[in-house]
Amino acid sequence: MKVIKFEQFGGPEVLQWTDAETPEPAENEVLIEIKASGVNYADTARREGQYVVPTKLPYVPGAEVAGVIAETGSGVKRFQKGGRVVALIESNGYAEYVAVDERVLTPVPDGVDFEQAVALPLQGLSAYHILKTMGRLEPGESVLIHAAAGGVGQIAVQLAKLFGAGKIIATASTDEKLAHAKSMGATHLVNYTEEGWVEKVKEITEGKGVDVALEMVGGEVFNQTVKCLAPFGRLVIFGAASGEQATFHPGQLMRKNQSVIGFFLPQIMRKPELFQSSFKELLGYMASGDLKLTIGGTYPLEEAAEVHRLLQGRKTIGKLVLKP
Repeated sequence: MKVIKFEQFGGPEVLQWTDAETPEPAENEVLIEIKASGVNYADTARREGQYVVPTKLPYVPGAEVAGVIAETGSGVKRFQKGGRVVALIESNGYAEYVAVDERVLTPVPDGVDFEQAVALPLQGLSAYHILKTMGRLEPGESVLIHAAAGGVGQIAVQLAKLFGAGKIIATASTDEKLAHAKSMGATHLVNYTEEGWVEKVKEITEGKGVDVALEMVGGEVFNQTVKCLAPFGRLVIFGAASGEQATFHPGQLMRKNQSVIGFFLPQIMRKPELFQSSFKELLGYMASGDLKLTIGGTYPLEEAAEVHRLLQGRKTIGKLVLKP
């Protein structure tokens, strides 16, 4: 089979389109013929050697896959050959086939295509738990969502509305992206590339600041976002897409009882009671039409390097998908 892998850390050019052995499913595994693979900032962080946990080389990126079950191990009970499934995995998603434990599989509902299904696991679960589990968003509270036209952002905007948020303040870098965030349910729009965006957030909240902020840019954007918090406000950090780490003085949180909270999805996956119930809830929102996923582009698997360039160049709206 064909895979995308890298043997050294670096830019998109280190991604190699190469051959590999098709895996054999173990007793409790299924072999998925991949029809769609999700692309995420975590993949670019892995490639650059900047991920939260170490990346062992050589490495085949890709944490989200959707496809058809090609084979089942002898101990598999819940799934059969030919079933349509989606899975959140550790790696090996940029490939034509992958073997995964049946416990991480979820059936793809009728009427949901593979591209939409693969856009849900990582970014949908992240948006859900950033807002609800870590951010503890309550009905009527205000929320600030950076990169609101991106994969996590566009889902977070919709979920904030479903969870009963009051003011949903979306930030992005272009008018086109802001318009997309508005179509998803944002009530206020802010271009964070313009001077004075912090003051604009304060103005929108009548000087109070926001109750919950979602931050994944890093660097100076992080420090500016802290300034946007209300008393008892919670900032949830879930990435550093700029590649810059902020210098932060935690003592500044004391005066207004504010919190900065880290989020890492694999920790949620280690708590089945959190993962399973929230994923079912997300699938229910999708089935009812309350949650809409925008696919920003579908590309052949061999073009993974170009897709990484597009993602990191912030030239895209919505989810980017690779198809073998």
